[in-house]
Amino acid sequence: ALGAVTYFWFWQISICIQIFLIPSFLVIPGEHLRICPQEYTCCTSEMEDKLSQQSKLEFENLVEETSHFVRTTFVSRHKKFDEFFRELLENAERSLNDMFVRTYGMLYMQNSEVFQDLFTELKRYYTGGNVNLEEMLNDFWARLLERMFQLINPQYHFSEDYLECVSKYTDQLKPFGDVPRKLKVQVTRAFIAARTFVQGLTVGREVANRVSKVSPTPGCIRALMKMLYCPYCRGLPTVKPCNNYCLNVMKGCLANQADLDTEWNLFIDAMLLVAERLEGPFNIESVMDPIDVKISEAIMNMQENSMQVSAKVFQGCGQPKPAPALRSSRSVPENFNTRFRPYNPDERPTTAAGTSLDRLVTDIKEKLKLSKKFWSTLPYTICKDERVTAGPSVEEDCWNGHTKARYLPEIMNDGLTNQINNPEVDVDITRPDTFIRQQIMALRVMTNKLKNAYNGNDVNFQDTSDETSGSGSGSGCTDDICPTEFDFVTTEAPPVDSDRREVEASATQPSWSLQTLLIIFLSLVLQRQWR
Repeated sequence: ALGAVTYFWFWQISICIQIFLIPSFLVIPGEHLRICPQEYTCCTSEMEDKLSQQSKLEFENLVEETSHFVRTTFVSRHKKFDEFFRELLENAERSLNDMFVRTYGMLYMQNSEVFQDLFTELKRYYTGGNVNLEEMLNDFWARLLERMFQLINPQYHFSEDYLECVSKYTDQLKPFGDVPRKLKVQVTRAFIAARTFVQGLTVGREVANRVSKVSPTPGCIRALMKMLYCPYCRGLPTVKPCNNYCLNVMKGCLANQADLDTEWNLFIDAMLLVAERLEGPFNIESVMDPIDVKISEAIMNMQENSMQVSAKVFQGCGQPKPAPALRSSRSVPENFNTRFRPYNPDERPTTAAGTSLDRLVTDIKEKLKLSKKFWSTLPYTICKDERVTAGPSVEEDCWNGHTKARYLPEIMNDGLTNQINNPEVDVDITRPDTFIRQQIMALRVMTNKLKNAYNGNDVNFQDTSDETSGSGSGSGCTDDICPTEFDFVTTEAPPVDSDRREVEASATQPSWSLQTLLIIFLSLVLQRQWR
């Protein structure tokens, strides 16, 4: 079978050589052409239609290929940040558990669910759960006070109502010193910033993935065909399009994408601001790494002030009932008075994903800065590709849409409204792309949330804990397709149209007509240009 395929291709090449040697077979009047100049040509109407579809496919691939950097930036950095954050929480919980087991033994193990619930709620908040951080932390300290109050007063029996009364004195008595207040401020602003930042990476990822899957209009397809393949129909297979000519075609075809740029840049700026917070006062790593020591300090404060706290509680809640004789003989276990060693910041390990938050955020910031103005510069990036144009240095010996000569029309400005007089692409400026407008709105909503997070204000995200079955913000997503895990106004990318399937199907069916042989000849010549 392989030998047969090889023979077939040698046979095709031999036909192409014959066509080269006998050019008179190719030249026919061009009155039938609808896109290319109607002069003598080697293209039929059928060939022009096929090459139009080929132009469409190559344009779609070019945009997707050119946007690869910005798409993979958000995919990979989202995955890295999410992995880091989750491991950071796991490390903090494990460290607290290990330290408290060594120090308090059974006393801690009998009350460990108080601390486990704290980390469970922190994780749920991070993954978009409907958690009020301040209320959750207040509840944690109230529950811890109830448990500790019973431990330091084992000679009494406390009913549920009495313990509820005790918890109401948490703020008034400050049994844990100033640790709860400081930790609340640090945890809330750090978690708000971290959660919003990772959701911002998700939005950037989704927008880039969707917008890079373009669906060119009929006017765009005609302009692409004229730019890319009409030189071949005119017998100029080695002449590439002029650079400025390419820019006008791409600005017309990507007019709606360029309109995304303003909101995209505001979004990137907001991401960079929150990144600065993560590096400074909202550093989640500096909060979570020593959280076990901070909670232990609070416990020590409670122990030191146990007598005063108990007296005030008894005064406010009433004298509790004595415990049965078996319990009244108990005293506070000796190991309950064990103090922790002071926390040394120099001992802070390199945490999740083999990096630190500072290094991770620095890397993300550098990549975010490179993605600014991406959508407005996309036409320039494509037209710099040597596979597409002759380059800006070649102004005379290039295809200008009609012949081999300089391209004279001026370059259009960016955006849809500026394409009203585009000489190459027929653009309806009265009908903005609804799909692109939805992405603009998604960026605008996310930018506002980032600004709130920068100021330390909480933002609400859709609770997706049930939908994602614990996967949270999707650290396992790879490449370009990931599920949306937040309240994000968008639509799915347009599916591959039937025309593309027809082109692909027709390419697999042999035909022995001269027109088909000419198409094969052109495709072989183009392989050196585009593949």
